[in-house]
Amino acid sequence: MRFGVSTHLFHDHRLQRKHLAQVAGYGFESIELFATRSHFDYHDPSSIDALAGWLRETGLRLHGVHAPIADAVHGDNWGGATYSTAAGDGARRQAAVREAEAALRIAERIPFEVMVVHLGVPAGKNGSADNSRAAATRSAEELARIAEPTGVRIAFEVIPNDLSSAAALVKLLERDLEAPHVGICMDFGHAHLMGDVADAVELAAEHLITTHVHDNRGRQDDHLVPYLGSIDWDASLVTMQKIGYEGTYLMEVANTGSPAAVLEEARRARQRFERTLTHA
Repeated sequence: MRFGVSTHLFHDHRLQRKHLAQVAGYGFESIELFATRSHFDYHDPSSIDALAGWLRETGLRLHGVHAPIADAVHGDNWGGATYSTAAGDGARRQAAVREAEAALRIAERIPFEVMVVHLGVPAGKNGSADNSRAAATRSAEELARIAEPTGVRIAFEVIPNDLSSAAALVKLLERDLEAPHVGICMDFGHAHLMGDVADAVELAAEHLITTHVHDNRGRQDDHLVPYLGSIDWDASLVTMQKIGYEGTYLMEVANTGSPAAVLEEARRARQRFERTLTHA
């Protein structure tokens, strides 16, 4: 089993080498890059080259990239332009696809495994009323086609909207999309907000290719370290083992105090994961 941390933890700041050093210092092997231009300018080749150097120096691997959802994210607020792959307006939808394609080009300089993509906007966010199933399917087709030559797999994330429940994503992949190299990102926190996590894992099963690991109390998307919310992690992890998942457990946790304190809690959560998965 492998464990990583999303740079979501640091997204209020411009990404720096010291952030990666902190992640490595707490024993994690990889990162997922949270692609917002206020955090990391994925359009800038020199920034990508700098990231490649930081990864070499810290011994970390780039597991994946989270496709852009906005130009800036501060706490729970999205700033600047926002990007929806399910926008009914063609120009807005195409802008979201173009930004994802720009972030995907990181793979030309730094190989990575998966790009995590939102289909539409989470329920309750500005723009969520404009979540078009037809537009989302078209974006999924385009992104799958763009990603195929790069070797990067597209992982559609379980998020709280009608397009992106585990059941809806499985239907998309099995009935509407002919792209064997795409799959699902099981976001445990989002699945918890939508129902039973273990049930979502079983539904996603063979399509599950990566994860976002975080917790909440069932009311809002807190991005807590596991075991600080109300997810039944024993049942969830036993189900992950049951379906044969052997990929990365990627901690997408928020900075609820200081990154060092959060990473220490994440390190302890990882140890509990390892004990549960070993003894299951």
